[in-house]
Amino acid sequence: MQVRMLGFNYTFAHLCLLDDNSSCIVDDILHVLEELRAAWAYNRSALPLRYPITTLQDGREAYIGHQLGGVLLAAGHKSVRYAQALQLTYHLQAVNPLNDMVAKRWEAQFCQALEHYQEAHPEITIYPFTSSSPQRDFQKTTKVSECPLLVSLCLCVSLAVLCCSMRDCVRTKPWLGLLALVSVGLATLTSAGIINLTGGKYNSTFLGIPFIMLGHGLLGTFEMLSSWRRTREDQHVKERVAAVFSDCMLPFTASTALYLVTFGIGASPFTNIEAVRLFCRNTCISVLFNYLYILSFYGSNLVFTGYLENNYQHSLFCKKVPKPDLMLQKPAWYRFLMYTQFNEEASELGDLRAYESHLLVAFMKRYYCEWITNTYVKPFVVLFYLVYISFALMGYLQVSEGSDLSNVVATETSTIAYTRAQQRYFSSYSPVIGFYIYESIEYWNASVQEDMCEYTKGFERISWFESYLGYLNSLNVSTSLPRRNFTERLRSGFLKQPQFLHFSDDIIFGRLADGEVDVVASRMFLMAKTTENKREEMHILLDTLRKLSLTSRIKFIVFNPSFVYMDRYAASVGAPLKNSCIAALFLLFFSAFLVADSLVNVWLTVTAASVEFGVIGFMTVWQVELDCVSVLCLIHCVNYAIDSCAPLLSTFALGRDCTRTRWVKLTLERHGVPILQSCLCYSVALLPLAAVPSNLTGTLFRCLFLTTIITLFHCLAILPVLLTFLPPSKKKRKEKKGAETRDEMECMEMVDSTRVVDQITTV
Repeated sequence: MQVRMLGFNYTFAHLCLLDDNSSCIVDDILHVLEELRAAWAYNRSALPLRYPITTLQDGREAYIGHQLGGVLLAAGHKSVRYAQALQLTYHLQAVNPLNDMVAKRWEAQFCQALEHYQEAHPEITIYPFTSSSPQRDFQKTTKVSECPLLVSLCLCVSLAVLCCSMRDCVRTKPWLGLLALVSVGLATLTSAGIINLTGGKYNSTFLGIPFIMLGHGLLGTFEMLSSWRRTREDQHVKERVAAVFSDCMLPFTASTALYLVTFGIGASPFTNIEAVRLFCRNTCISVLFNYLYILSFYGSNLVFTGYLENNYQHSLFCKKVPKPDLMLQKPAWYRFLMYTQFNEEASELGDLRAYESHLLVAFMKRYYCEWITNTYVKPFVVLFYLVYISFALMGYLQVSEGSDLSNVVATETSTIAYTRAQQRYFSSYSPVIGFYIYESIEYWNASVQEDMCEYTKGFERISWFESYLGYLNSLNVSTSLPRRNFTERLRSGFLKQPQFLHFSDDIIFGRLADGEVDVVASRMFLMAKTTENKREEMHILLDTLRKLSLTSRIKFIVFNPSFVYMDRYAASVGAPLKNSCIAALFLLFFSAFLVADSLVNVWLTVTAASVEFGVIGFMTVWQVELDCVSVLCLIHCVNYAIDSCAPLLSTFALGRDCTRTRWVKLTLERHGVPILQSCLCYSVALLPLAAVPSNLTGTLFRCLFLTTIITLFHCLAILPVLLTFLPPSKKKRKEKKGAETRDEMECMEMVDSTRVVDQITTV
């Protein structure tokens, strides 16, 4: 196969990685196959093919555990009877930019050649995988997500419009439901433009940013609409809008600040994973513009619809609705379209009744508030919460880190096919582990030799030490030689043999202070027997060997290139979540001195912890591992839980002159509807993601959907029940209010008495 570049045809021989003899490095199984073919050609018997370590024709031992898969051994010995899979690896150089370009083109042509070969030989299944496959399959998620995202947008728009609509043609606000999504869309476009202008590159993890803004923006806009419904219709539009902003903008600003702090910590240098840092940085930009657009664009549209409502104009057609006496003269279809409830003598009670024709408002006020505060319902809610905690704990104890690349790529890709085939056929043995002894030890000592054999016992081994001891035994020489004889036979005898010559790279000789030569460092290679849960077993094996290296008298270290990724991932994957949670706790702690009741922040902390705990537990039960995508969703989970619960808790804590149950009902009437509306729209928008053939969007859907459902469960069930019998108390507030009333009455009496004295003096 040739690749043409700059007028020259490059072959594998020009690009391959070279060994010490300037020959291309190829897999040992190819040497085995060449020897078998030569033996068959000359009609002579070949050496038996053993597994996982076989002996080549030149006497050298070679490990083929990762090159032959699905192996069936002959009964009684390690000879291979047949193998179901063969894995070949071709190593290319990348020493300069030109060589790198040629290698990339060679990889692409390599995949095309294998596709043609697969078509010509359907009896053989081929799984190609190159260095660029993960990146290509990672970006493929965006392409396969286009249609589901359009469906998600249409469903969310439809439900948002329905949630803002009602029978009354004047008080209905369908445009505000649509404009809420337009505000989120404008923020998305603005942040995307800034990212492009600053040289940022798009990747598939950014698919989660619009959904994070959607959850935050929908709650803020529905809270504004709910606050508008509570204002008096006889007020001027400016006064009503001012009341809405004073009621909603402070908590919305605080929640936006919390988003910026938590994701800002994730975007800081404390985060070691580049993908997480980029995601958090772009999320901060998007959330900031989302806040600005809702504050300006959505707020101005609320003013416009407010003028339409005050003038009794149709919310869709902007036509003024006739008075009831004129409406009777119109046809039935006209009366149906222009139906409204006139309220000339506006009062607070009248306004609330006018908006009770909204389906969710009527449901929340007439049915749900009475049901959730019923004495016979509360024990079942508490029992259900205990069941929730039990299942969450069961999942939490089984959390595993997802360091597999297949978790972030599209499902129907070459990366997934290759990974599945590798897990199926080549999971019998662990990666090759380097066992490095980094100090001079008494290799000739019998007790040291026993310790060395004990440490490597149970592993498949390619070891110069055991081969040398076997070499001495074959010569009928004792292995407990004096140091000089042991080292001299190793240098001049063992390493000069052709079958042991490759061990020269595994031993470093040095001259000691007395002038004698000794082994100052050496290495061996170990392979452990594993199952399909190879990743978890590798973590356990790595920890065991490291603990052994700290306590043994032989100082050694173990290493494999995958250990670097495993260690870095284990240390880094949870760091953004931990730092963001700490930042959120500090923010809640310091803001406790600014709020009217510090118990609000205590409740927010406990609720956010309960929601986070549940999401982690249930996502594990739902087979979601702790990878970079799920960690980003968990950071959003903290913010979303606090964002949803803060209005409920603050309204309840500041309530006075009523019982707990009464204030729970009032709190649900004010904030239950916007929470329910935002969660419904958000859940519907997430559902199409479940149909995307990608592990990344699957993780995104499961984590965000669990966050929405569990937060809704806490806001509408757990908190209303717990607040009926847990602090903050209402008795002290009633007494305090009574004291203030008595003080006011005493002041009035003093003023009256002063006025009487003044009148007498005047007379």
